[in-house]
Amino acid sequence: MNGFELDWAWRLAVALAIGLLVGLERGWKSRQLEEGGRGLGFRTMALVGLLGGLAGLLVEPVGGTLIGFVVLGLAILLGLAHFATTRRRDDVGLTTEVAALATLLLAVTAGLGQLAIASSGAVVMVLLLGYKTEMHGWLKALNRPELHAAFKLLLISVVLLPLLPNRGFGPWEVLNPYVIWWMVVLIAAISFVGYFAIRIAGARAGTLFTGLFGGLASSTATTLNLARLHRAGPGDPGSAALYASGILLACGTMFPRMLLIASVIHAPLLPGLVWPVAAMTLVLYLPAAVYASRAGQIEAGEELLPRNPLELKSALFFGAVLTAVMLLGRALTEWYGDGGIYALAAASGIADVDAITLSLARMAGSQVVVSTAAVGIVIASLVNSLVKATMAWSVGGRELGVRVLLPMLGAVLLGPVLLLLLQGRAG
Repeated sequence: MNGFELDWAWRLAVALAIGLLVGLERGWKSRQLEEGGRGLGFRTMALVGLLGGLAGLLVEPVGGTLIGFVVLGLAILLGLAHFATTRRRDDVGLTTEVAALATLLLAVTAGLGQLAIASSGAVVMVLLLGYKTEMHGWLKALNRPELHAAFKLLLISVVLLPLLPNRGFGPWEVLNPYVIWWMVVLIAAISFVGYFAIRIAGARAGTLFTGLFGGLASSTATTLNLARLHRAGPGDPGSAALYASGILLACGTMFPRMLLIASVIHAPLLPGLVWPVAAMTLVLYLPAAVYASRAGQIEAGEELLPRNPLELKSALFFGAVLTAVMLLGRALTEWYGDGGIYALAAASGIADVDAITLSLARMAGSQVVVSTAAVGIVIASLVNSLVKATMAWSVGGRELGVRVLLPMLGAVLLGPVLLLLLQGRAG
């Protein structure tokens, strides 16, 4: 067998494997049905894959019109089969028929030699077919506001972002509408991931899960909610340990989130921040695990689930705050150097770390040195951590506050020490 024939055989094998893979999933779903009532199963899908592979191989000698006739012929057969099936039983779903057409097209793609695309597409399709129950469960867990929020995320990213000018305006040309809105979209997307994880998992996921992913959505809001729940509850040590664990998980998640944001905007920040961030995260996660092991676990009520983080008003407000912080950051750098950056970082960290993290990451390497930006980001995160510890104490009481404050102080002390040691070695 020469190389040309071997290539044909390999393309046919991949096309057949695609049909067998999809047929395995479809056949397994209908394995309880009697012979002759299973419709499109293991063998049929394998034949569809083989047919598509042959059509792809014959494109070069016969022409691309062949593919159109093959697809049309299979579509007619599938339509007739579906009509006959619906007359016998009340099954109006078209998933299997559409899967057969997709299998044919993927097999044709393999026959044309695009093996990676065909194989990847087949795997994705089988996953979509296999996770039917879970995906329907996710849809049931989402309410109308969450669905609209997803559409709003697409609006601000896919529609609005490309329309903005990608050049600097204002003093020092520091205000770039495209860049500013891109950073707003980044924050909204990360927050949305945490929010959706909690909404999909629901109350059964428990306080710890909510605390962990609440740190992606908003660690400050999660801290406040948990502190309020503890204050409204029995106030016993077990309750304090449980809610303290959730707060520490949320606050600990803030550090990797901050690292992700900074490194996406300016990748050279990653080496200088990764070890301090890892240490501060562990200092909060370890006590959280200890508290959780002693307190057990309870389901999270609806009052603990976070509010939707993606509202257009909130996005516009964050964009305005980000614009102000970026402008102030450049101005303070020009007027006061590194000291102005550190002061701005500390002041910004009182309310939030996202805006200052984005601003310093944007300035790093061009307007300020990378080490200065890293120190400013850590300062903002430490100030924010102390604010949340104070919030937990004042809202949740002493029993909760002590459990949260001590690990927070450990993170506040350890993070800067590691950062300075790393910068000292680099210098």
